[in-house]
Amino acid sequence: MSLLLTFKALHLFFMIAWFAGIFYLPRLFVYHAMTEEKSCSAMLKIMERRLLYFVTPFAILTLIFGVLTIVEYGREWFRYSMWLHYKLILVIILYIYHGFCFKLLADFKHDRNKRSDRFYRYFNEFPVLVLLAIVLLAVLKPSL
Repeated sequence: MSLLLTFKALHLFFMIAWFAGIFYLPRLFVYHAMTEEKSCSAMLKIMERRLLYFVTPFAILTLIFGVLTIVEYGREWFRYSMWLHYKLILVIILYIYHGFCFKLLADFKHDRNKRSDRFYRYFNEFPVLVLLAIVLLAVLKPSL
């Protein structure tokens, strides 16, 4: 078994686990923005916090195994794989998105959310579109 394939498999596994949470967390934000019941809000605060803290290590492990995969391929491969450079820009945007989820979590925690459920519905779709672009770049490897 090659180290490269092990790194790739772990990168994919942790990315899938991370995205399971990144797809669900904004859905919780939608429900939270819609509720006015204190007990429901309290339950959603717990669910949101636990989910974000649960998937954050997956985000970190996705990064680690992605970097290890690039290192295993080598500098020359990286230099000439322009599709990967675009993919990495999108990945950076996703990590910013993930970090912004912590800010939104804090807003809900302290009852200072000012955004509507409609905002969170759009916010929920953003990582889906970015992931689609990343997958297309990674599979098609266009010469850009």
